[in-house]
Amino acid sequence: MITITLLHPVQSTPVQNWTFQHEPVIRVGRAADNHVILYSAVVSRYHVELRQAGNRWEVVSLGSNGTFLNDQQVKQAPLVDGAILRIARSGPSIQVHLSAKDRLAGDELPTSTEP
Repeated sequence: MITITLLHPVQSTPVQNWTFQHEPVIRVGRAADNHVILYSAVVSRYHVELRQAGNRWEVVSLGSNGTFLNDQQVKQAPLVDGAILRIARSGPSIQVHLSAKDRLAGDELPTSTEP
């Protein structure tokens, strides 16, 4: 399972969430047929894809204004739980939360057991 959270542009607090359980590819952009639709002039129609590769997730930037993972511009990179993606240099930020089974090896797991 993967959850994507749109963050407030100033306070970095959650504004909206999307949760996906069985989608191997999640598309983010302005176009109406994306899984996550973001209305911003700097967001491309098909800006970014989050792709599942086995038990891991990766981000693939497709937009003309770039995608930034934890403030570093990326074309393609692995995702870890809690990663923050910024769509274009001045665009919206989204945070990615992965279920325990979808986390990369080496991520810190919570100390409590999950149901």
